[in-house]
Parts: sequence; C-alpha cells; structure tokens
Amino acid sequence: MASIMTNSAALTALQSLNATQNNLSTTQARISTGYRVSQASDNAAYWSIATTMRSDNQAMSTVSDSLGLGASKVDTAYTGMNSAITTINAIQQKLTGSYGQTDAAKEKTQVEIAALQQQLKGYADSATFSGTNMLSVATATGTAADVKIVSAFNRSSTGSVTLSTIDVKVESIKLYDSGAAPTAKGILDTARLGTTGAATTTAQAPTLGGPVVAGDTYSVASLAIFSGTTAASDAQISQMMTVVDAALKDMTTAATKLGAAKSSIDLQKTFTQSLMDSIDRGVGQLVDADMNKESTRLQALQVQQQLGVQALSIANGSSQSILSLFRG
Repeated sequence: MASIMTNSAALTALQSLNATQNNLSTTQARISTGYRVSQASDNAAYWSIATTMRSDNQAMSTVSDSLGLGASKVDTAYTGMNSAITTINAIQQKLTGSYGQTDAAKEKTQVEIAALQQQLKGYADSATFSGTNMLSVATATGTAADVKIVSAFNRSSTGSVTLSTIDVKVESIKLYDSGAAPTAKGILDTARLGTTGAATTTAQAPTLGGPVVAGDTYSVASLAIFSGTTAASDAQISQMMTVVDAALKDMTTAATKLGAAKSSIDLQKTFTQSLMDSIDRGVGQLVDADMNKESTRLQALQVQQQLGVQALSIANGSSQSILSLFRG
C-alpha cells in the first residue's frame, strides 16, 4: 500500500542508518583512544577490574622505588662494614707485632692502634643513607629498631590490602651503640671477656701491665696496649687478640647478613617488575582494542553508512512517484 502519511521504507532505512552511525561512533572512539573498554558503560566488570589493577600497579611502582632505596641503605651499611673489617684486621696485625716488644715499641704501636680505632668509628658514623645508619646507633632502651623495607603490595581475594617487608635486624649488625640503656652494645664497643672474647654486660677493666685477672674485659673500640707510662703485658695483649678475633667473627657474620638482605631485595625488585609487566599485559587483554580488527570494521561501517544514506534517499524519493498518479 502506497501512503503519503507513513513511509515504512524510509523509517527502516533511517533506523538502519542510525544503527550504523552508532557503531561507527563506537569504532572511531576505540581507534582514537586505543581502548575497547575506556569507561564503565563499555563493560562495567572489565572496567572495574582494569581500574583496580592499574591502581595496584601504581602501588607496586612505589614498592619498586622503596626496594631501590632499601638496597642503597643496605649497600651503604655493607660498604662501611667491609671497610671496618679491613681496619680491624690491621689492628689484629698491630697487636700481633707488639707481642714481646719493648714498652717503647708498644707505645709507638698504640698511636697506630688509636688511629685505627678512630677510623673504625668514622666508618660506622659515615655509613648513613637517607637518614638511616645501621652501624652506629643510639638505642634509648631495649634493642635497636629493625630497618623495614617495603617489599610487596598484596591484595587478597576479599580485596583487603597488606604490605610485606624485608627486615634488617640492626641489633645483630650494629658496631656502636651510644644509647642510654641498650640491652647490648655494638660489636666494637661492647665489653668482651679476655679469656674467650664473648660479649658480656659486666665490664671489668684490667690493670694495664699487671697480672691477668679472671673476668677482665676489653672493648675493641677502647683497648690500649699503652697508657700513661704503662704498657700492657704480653698476656694481656694475647687476651686483646682473642677479643679482636671474636669481634672480627661477629663482623663477618654481620656482613653476611647484609649481603643476604641485599640479595633478597634484588630478587624482590626483579619479581616486582615482572609482576607489574604481567599485570599490564593482563589489563591490556581486557580493555585494549584490536586495532587491525577495528580498522577493518571502520571501513565496512563507512561503506554501510554510504549505502544507508543512499537507501534513505531512495525511500524518500518513492513518495514523489505518487504525484505522477494525479497528473492529467
């Protein structure tokens, strides 16, 4: 039925053209943004997942920075510890050389030992990075606080967030502790028994040049083979060597702990970067547009749009043919 009130063909062509135009707009948006899901209305579930994972990736980027900062702190402490080990070896050599020497020779050697002791303190005090010093501390009470390095950002299946840390036990690696009341002093300033080299909280100063007394203690930071006009006896020097050797063993253990912490930080940093890359790939699979597919679709829709315009023109033109029925 031909009607001038309702042009069904034109309405159908218009609907088809509008649908094509909407699809074309969607495809053009995907091509211009590079995203198949760029807003919640495109796909609410995928958009929510992608937004959360992007946020987590930004947090992990901060974790990576924290690991880099932590690695620098540990590196600084290790450098100081390594230099201190070299210096304490030199002190051990000076003590060995002074054994059996005259008082005059011991007096000269003491000058060298004192200089090396100052160097040890200088190494420890200088091993500071970003305000953190693990070798020279000042514990008010109890034990020195651990240095905590943020190593991971974790999100559970319920959505709760937690942080993991790599803890460096400063109490076990500190060389000096100038605090008011620490439970234990540092490796170099703690009192050690001359008989075994074991650390003790009960200091008993020896009488320089006198006989060896049970319970005499020495500290690597303050031991002296000559004071005033008196030189240490060979028996006392032997005890000092025992103390220095015990401290050297503790420092070697401390350096090993620092090395292990640095290794853990490096491994975690590599893992964090790999995890961030994996999340980027996963998010991309959810929301990125396939540009090859979209470009092909764009060309097809442009052809459909042209055909739709042509079809609408033809449908509108069909109404004009009714006029010919009324011509005489």
